[in-house]
Amino acid sequence: MASSLHLFLPLLLLFSSSFSLLPLCNAQKRHSHRPHFASHNYREALTKSIIFFDGQRSGKLPSNQRISWRRDSGLSDGASSNVDLVGGYYDAGDNVKFGFPMAFTTTMLSWSVIEFGGLMKSELQNAKEAIRWATDYLLKATSHPNTIYVQVGDANKDHACWERPEDMDTPRSVFKIDKNNPGSDVAGETAAALAAASLVFRKSDPKYSNLLLRRAMRVFTFADKYRGPYSNGLKKYVCPFYCSYSGYQDELLWGAAWLHRATKNPTYLNYIQTNGLTLGADEGDNVFGWDNKHAGARILISKSFLVQRVQSLHDYKDHADNFICSIIPGASFSQSKYTPGGLLFKMNDSNMQYVTSTSFLLLTYAKYLTISKKAVNCGGTLVGPRRLRAIAKKQVDYLLGDNPLKMSYMVGYGPRYPLRIHHRGSSLPSIASHPAKIQCSAGFSVMHSQSANPNILMGAVVGGPDLHDRFPDLRWDYEQSEPATYINAPLVGALSYLAHSFGQL
Repeated sequence: MASSLHLFLPLLLLFSSSFSLLPLCNAQKRHSHRPHFASHNYREALTKSIIFFDGQRSGKLPSNQRISWRRDSGLSDGASSNVDLVGGYYDAGDNVKFGFPMAFTTTMLSWSVIEFGGLMKSELQNAKEAIRWATDYLLKATSHPNTIYVQVGDANKDHACWERPEDMDTPRSVFKIDKNNPGSDVAGETAAALAAASLVFRKSDPKYSNLLLRRAMRVFTFADKYRGPYSNGLKKYVCPFYCSYSGYQDELLWGAAWLHRATKNPTYLNYIQTNGLTLGADEGDNVFGWDNKHAGARILISKSFLVQRVQSLHDYKDHADNFICSIIPGASFSQSKYTPGGLLFKMNDSNMQYVTSTSFLLLTYAKYLTISKKAVNCGGTLVGPRRLRAIAKKQVDYLLGDNPLKMSYMVGYGPRYPLRIHHRGSSLPSIASHPAKIQCSAGFSVMHSQSANPNILMGAVVGGPDLHDRFPDLRWDYEQSEPATYINAPLVGALSYLAHSFGQL
């Protein structure tokens, strides 16, 4: 997995362009939001972005497994602790199951279906299967009250090997949080994931949906009652990989917001109203990802004000507006950096995760604004939903190939894409072509080689180019070349909207 040590660094307020953003006139706001030109096959990209999750599966693979070079793995996970933890996803290019990013991946896949599933057509079932692969595992991980199993695998020992998941012989150690060693961040995110997924299955599988929702409520109560960051008690196992740098307050707000949306129970609305300002933390925070949920929570909660007219949540519309204003390129009020080629740039390590998550939030907020006939007020300048959609489209188009290198950062899409991604299973010979075990350290000769990966991890989106639009395509460069589930998850929603918008679905 991509090391996340950079996340504790303070975010700098970055240069904004001298160009000003003109207010949208009424005629523009009434204009159809559909762009006129599709430079990409968003439907193809959507299909591949979901197929990617097949390649990240752990456990016993099903008969309809679409990435066929993968085989069963981790079939005894949890046995050392007398619990069944078989299944779930490997987070990125390694063989560890990290519960924190897996839960966020699940939440974002679910949110993608909740907002845009009606546009997905034939891909909706595939997206639901990707979600269920995660929620089946999260149900196992939360099967014991006041306990969550948050990791399977010793990350430090795993990273000392370069081996296929089918071969892994590193310790499958099990790590948990409980009343004595709390983890409100991972517990809050797990509650959010289960609650969001309950909405996905509400009509198609109400029994499963109810199970997810009941578990979400129980997990959230645990998260709130026993407060603390999980990386306190588990620091040497989860850091620097998935430390909780932003604290746990954002996950408590995020979890409550999803439970309010899933239950409509006034208890959760009251929780948000009572605790929201305390948990909301820094309003200037303009990063949204597996660690920091502040911006996502603001957008999510603002729907209750914009669409359901819950007046007590008015401030969340203002906070959501502030986030949106901070990322408008070329505006005097922008606080975000962009590469010369136009890519939103937040951090060197796995920057594309912020591109996909921000694009999703832009399209989702544009949807809420359209329904409520509102706009974003950026210091007196009104920015309408059409503008937000255009920004999101430009980011997705860059990812798919509209960039200075003319390279798609999605494996298998377009004529040119990364060939040497930082991913063990993709880089080593498959079981079918090389049945003999590849020992722990034997794979490092492949990792450091210039040869292309023999197995195509279809749909994988890598960390992406640097601040100057450069991408060397080196396998050892995990910051730029490693894919991750939480990069793809919000992209599923964005691609669904764009494919529908251009009549491709």
